[in-house]
Amino acid sequence: MPSYGVSLLSGGLDSTTVTVLAKEKTDHLTALTFHYGQSHSKEVDCAAAVARSIGVPQELLDISFLGKVAWYSALTNPERFPVPEDRDAARMGNSIPITYVPLRNTIFLSLAAAYLESQALHAIEMEGLSPSDVQAHIYMAPNAIDYSGYPDCRPEFFQKMGESLGYGSKLWTEYHVPLQIELPIIEMSKADIVRLGMKLQAP
Repeated sequence: MPSYGVSLLSGGLDSTTVTVLAKEKTDHLTALTFHYGQSHSKEVDCAAAVARSIGVPQELLDISFLGKVAWYSALTNPERFPVPEDRDAARMGNSIPITYVPLRNTIFLSLAAAYLESQALHAIEMEGLSPSDVQAHIYMAPNAIDYSGYPDCRPEFFQKMGESLGYGSKLWTEYHVPLQIELPIIEMSKADIVRLGMKLQAP
């Protein structure tokens, strides 16, 4: 059963580990890297190096408009909102930090789903694959640290987004192929992720 997948690759530890894992589990994987004027722009170069190292095709997508619409964030507007140096959980409390980018993962997931759906629809409608033989997976790398502070990194967010993507897609509506959101490190600590990365020999 051919599986198609996209993995959101930023170039950091978490997304690198997940992308290596996704490669093992997916027949046709593409790494998607979004460049939106984020303050950690060096990660874009790292993402390209990772994709080359593990032999996965990469699409670098320029979505610089995101910094203009989601401007209330230290990651998209660091001159106005400096990135805090201390993200200690005890000090953060229940507040959402200024490093939160408004609806970033909603946008990322929508773009990733559109790319993946295009691949899956092409396989079904142009290559003649049976819909029952096609799988479609979106790999992302949120973890326990992320969802403690960011609403769009929490398990319930991804569950609802998965449902919404299905209702809005031809792939599910006509062919009943779900766009499955895969979150393999969602419950892991950083130490767990490091151990997994070493086990997978992630670069």
